[in-house]
Amino acid sequence: MKLKSVFINTTNCITPLGLDVETNIRNISKGISGIRLHKNLVYAEQPFYASIIENSLIEEAFSSVSSSEEYTRLEKMMILALMPVIKKMNPVFDEKTILIVSTTKGNITQLSTISETSAQSADLSLMAQKIASFFGFITEPVIVSNACVSGILSLAVAKRLIQSEACNQAFVVAGDEFSKFVLSGFNCFQAVSNEPCQPYSVNRKGVTLGEAAAAACVSANGQNALAEIVGDGAINDANHISGPSRTGEGLFRSVERAMKEAEIKSEQIDYINAHGTATSFNDEMEAIAFNRSRLGNVPLNSLKGYYGHTLGASGLLETVIGIESLNSGKLYPSIGFDEMGLSQALNIITQNEEKELNYLLKTASGFGGCNTAVLFKKAK
Repeated sequence: MKLKSVFINTTNCITPLGLDVETNIRNISKGISGIRLHKNLVYAEQPFYASIIENSLIEEAFSSVSSSEEYTRLEKMMILALMPVIKKMNPVFDEKTILIVSTTKGNITQLSTISETSAQSADLSLMAQKIASFFGFITEPVIVSNACVSGILSLAVAKRLIQSEACNQAFVVAGDEFSKFVLSGFNCFQAVSNEPCQPYSVNRKGVTLGEAAAAACVSANGQNALAEIVGDGAINDANHISGPSRTGEGLFRSVERAMKEAEIKSEQIDYINAHGTATSFNDEMEAIAFNRSRLGNVPLNSLKGYYGHTLGASGLLETVIGIESLNSGKLYPSIGFDEMGLSQALNIITQNEEKELNYLLKTASGFGGCNTAVLFKKAK
């Protein structure tokens, strides 16, 4: 029995490059990056590169929708990302309309002070409920927190819930903010680059961190949809607490499962929006996995050079941009890439290109061996 078709109806994003999709696309098309050198001693003793949204922009934008002081900075980012999506869809908040909240660290910054209040504020269920209550959802929000695949996995979860008839419409919001905790954690792995990141380059030195929020509406309604979700796979290779499988096993199997569900072959995929963190192990693993799936010649980019690694927000944010590429037929380069630094070749996009696109493959991988691949088809 063929499962119900599921679509992406509308999207939005909040990033250092803009507070809506149009502004983000305009800046990306000009090759503008949100990564800057920062000297804020609150985060680190030494200057560091990161992609951070100015607080004044968040506060000014949020003041136009609420005067309440009860929301954290991250909650404001996620509400701002979700609001245009809610307004456009004008949903009926019944038992078949759900909210999915995706994040890796949530309100981790609230733990900078040790108190009962700060501990409660860092609870993911409380954060999700505050966002749900802001808009009027009556169902319990679903939380997806699975390392750096969280954002793209949340779309797969939404698809499966709709196909199982647990809901008719899912509003997905993903967000993570830059923090001293996150920067310190990646520094402990010696994974942070002292320059803007260079995915897939022989000169890459590690990740550049960033922050963002993104949102989408997922439903069975294909009218005026942006894209159809035609397949997904999520396989954990359980290789290591932080290192991916050297054979790309989990990502390879995720991609194969997504293609099998979509009933398409590798040669039908027109564009890959990959994870591309610019760490030596991740990029190499992706090259191996994609070549195992016969995708080494497919045009591919990483958007980390524009946004840095936005953790749980990255998969949804990059899907939003990828879907824009799918519909406009415009591909954007991987900023920072110069010379191939992989054992197996990939077709890295190095300049703005125009191409007829029908199928987009979005992938992500994360700590603990998690991998997710989702296939999107341009809506006709």
